[in-house]
Parts: sequence; C-alpha cells; structure tokens
Amino acid sequence: MRFTNKSEVKIIPSIYIVLVAVFVTNLFVNIEIMASDSEQEITFSHFLPNIATLLLGLYVHRIGQAFDFDSDGETLNFKNNGVFLSKFMEYRVKKAEFPKRKLGKFKFYDVGIYSALTIYINSRRKKGYRKYTFNTTFLNRKKKRGLVDSLNKVLENTPKVTA
Repeated sequence: MRFTNKSEVKIIPSIYIVLVAVFVTNLFVNIEIMASDSEQEITFSHFLPNIATLLLGLYVHRIGQAFDFDSDGETLNFKNNGVFLSKFMEYRVKKAEFPKRKLGKFKFYDVGIYSALTIYINSRRKKGYRKYTFNTTFLNRKKKRGLVDSLNKVLENTPKVTA
C-alpha cells in the first residue's frame, strides 16, 4: 500500500503567508501606537496577538510535513519532508527504508491536533530497537486507519528477527 498526504499539505504555505501578514500588520500597528503622541501606554496586551501568532507559526512549522509510506515489495519506506520549500529542495527530511522482517513494533499516537507514528526496527549493530518517529498529522482518518492495518498485516506475516 502507498499513502501520501501531498494534497492535504498544500494549504501549509498559504497558512504561513497569512501568519506572516498578521504578524507584520500587528507589528506596524504597535509601532504606530508607540510613535503617536497620545497618552496611551503600550501594554502586554498589545503584544499578545504577535505572541499568539508566533506560537501558531511554530506549531504549523512543526506539523507542516509531507508524509510518504510505501509497503509494496520487500521493504517498508517511510519519509517525512518539509512542505514550504519542497518544490525547490528537500529539507527537514527523515527517511527509513528497511526490510519488512526487521519491523519490531510500532505505536500510533493521535491526539486530535497532532498525530505521529513511531516505528521500532530490529538492529544487528545495536541491542534492542532503533526508534524512528514520523509526523502523520495531515493524513486523513481513512489513510491513518489503512496505515495501521498495513503495519499490523506486516507484523503478522513476517517472521521475527532476533537482534
């Protein structure tokens, strides 16, 4: 099975642009208030929208990743990639490609506004498992369910490799 969230993450660059516009606009409003000769003082509440916009921007930057999954053939392929500059270069890339028999276990976290897939791979060089975490926030519910079913099927059908 193959899953990707390329169509869902197309909205992320637009969200970045809106957040930057809100941030800059509020910054200019605060500068205008400080420059005016009125008796109005600058308080924390004037900077609250900028702080909220920055926090929202950091959150969108954290979750704004494309996710690709491929379980066709003998290997499992997982890949996270940044969205904003992805047409020009790959950045924030996290990849894992390994034979299906090395999949030890996986955990899927879904907390509404954030979801992640953590996979554990049997390793010969290191005792125990190697752990990889992939952001799957922008996968729709049907694809998330299919991903979990596909990984469960891989775990059922492959013999275990002891590390």
